[in-house]
Parts: sequence; structure tokens; C-alpha cells
Amino acid sequence: MQQLADLGDTSGSKPGAIEVRDLSHVYDGVNGQVKALEDISMHVAPGKFTVIVGPSGCGKTSLLMMMAGLRAQTSGELLCHGAPIPQPDPKRVGVVFQEASLYPWLTAVQNVEFPLSLRNDPKTERRERALQMLALVGLEGFADRYPHELSGGMKQRVSIARGLVQDPPVLLMDEPFAALDEQTRMTMGHELLRIWSTTSKTVVFITHSLTEAVYLADEVLVMSARPGRIIDRIAIDLPRPRTYEMMATDKFGGLRERIWQQIRSAH
Repeated sequence: MQQLADLGDTSGSKPGAIEVRDLSHVYDGVNGQVKALEDISMHVAPGKFTVIVGPSGCGKTSLLMMMAGLRAQTSGELLCHGAPIPQPDPKRVGVVFQEASLYPWLTAVQNVEFPLSLRNDPKTERRERALQMLALVGLEGFADRYPHELSGGMKQRVSIARGLVQDPPVLLMDEPFAALDEQTRMTMGHELLRIWSTTSKTVVFITHSLTEAVYLADEVLVMSARPGRIIDRIAIDLPRPRTYEMMATDKFGGLRERIWQQIRSAH
């Protein structure tokens, strides 16, 4: 396999959109305390697309929830654009979960504008903004459809639009395409890259799909089994825009194989 250079921890070289320093987390389990995360340090530069992979149960989602302000770490430091994030802050961070979690009684556009209604934005302004986001994710013309009238991929597009509607600089995504069939998943990944290139957001994305990780990322962080630690940082130096044809190249295969070998050894 072609030897690929590691990315070292670049924290300190320039301010990061997300900076994590010596983060650990312990929670109370049935049989006592469980160490979920140990000595996590990472630096995500503004505008970059970072993917996190690792064995099931290694703490990927817990780490993402801490970045979102939805969970507190036991020790260490986590900064978003230079400041702690002790609670959710939609102005700084948007979150897209594995399940679309749309309100079934609201239309697509109403679901997207819902976060804006919580902060009492004027109705005309929030509707205009929501329609812009639906157009961005390729759902122009579906604004008045209810969730039961949309496919799985379309529901996730609505969820992404809702995550973007408050224009946060950071977008966190927890396996957003896991429930989709392979063809739809590939299409959604390609669409996500289009949206990302249009908005210049910083994206942190969790997946179990190694192909998806290589296809999307600027950098892949590989985590060990619990307690989760970052055991490898892999620069994905494939040209952009990414194309499906790249998946058949030796370079793509070498990157995927390196990630797989790291995950295998992490158990």
C-alpha cells in the first residue's frame, strides 16, 4: 500500500473553527464509571470538511454532541471559534442528526423555518430564508409537501436545510445518510459537497462508511475503541471537485485501506 503522510495536530498554527484540547469524558454506567473518551485533541480549520470514523461505541457521537453544546466533557477544553460552547448556540453551530426528525404536521418550508420562529424573526423574512435553503438543497418546488410525502433522501435534505437556515459557520453531521440506500447515499454525499462548496461552512461529519469518508473529507480522524482516542489523522489529498470515477483509482483505494487497517487494529 502506498505510504501516506500523517497530518500532525496543527492546533496553535492558526485559530480553528473547532479546537479540542486534552478532552476526556467519564459517565456513570450500570457497573460503575465508564471512560468514554480519553485525551482527545483536534483542530478543525475554518472551511474544512473533517470526517470522524471509528468502531461502534468509541464515542464519536458523544464527541460531536460536546461540539454542539449538548453534552459536557469531564475534563479538557473545547472551543468553537475561540470560545467555549457550554450550551447549544445555533448562531455558531448547526446540527444534522441521523434521523431527519421533522415535525409531521409541518410542511417542508415550515420545518426549515421553525428555528427562526423560535427567535421571533419576522414571518416574511424567515419564509424567504427557508425557501432559499430549500432551493440550495435541491428542493425548490417541494416547500408545501409534508414529510410523509417526501422520500428518505428528501427528508434529509430538509434536515440539512434546517441546519443551515440560521447560517452557522460550523455544521455538525452525525451519520446523516446511514438510513438511506446506497444509491441515494452516494447522491446525497455528492449534493452535500456541492452545498459545502457553495456555503464555505466548516463541516464535522461522522460515518461508518469508509468510502463515504474518503469521498467527502479533507481530513479523516480515526478513533480507537473505547475509551475513544484519535489514533490517526489522514489527509485526503484528492482533487476537488470530487467525482465518482475517483473511487476506482488506486489512490482512493489506498486511503480507504489505511483507514480500514487502523479501525481493525483499534478493536
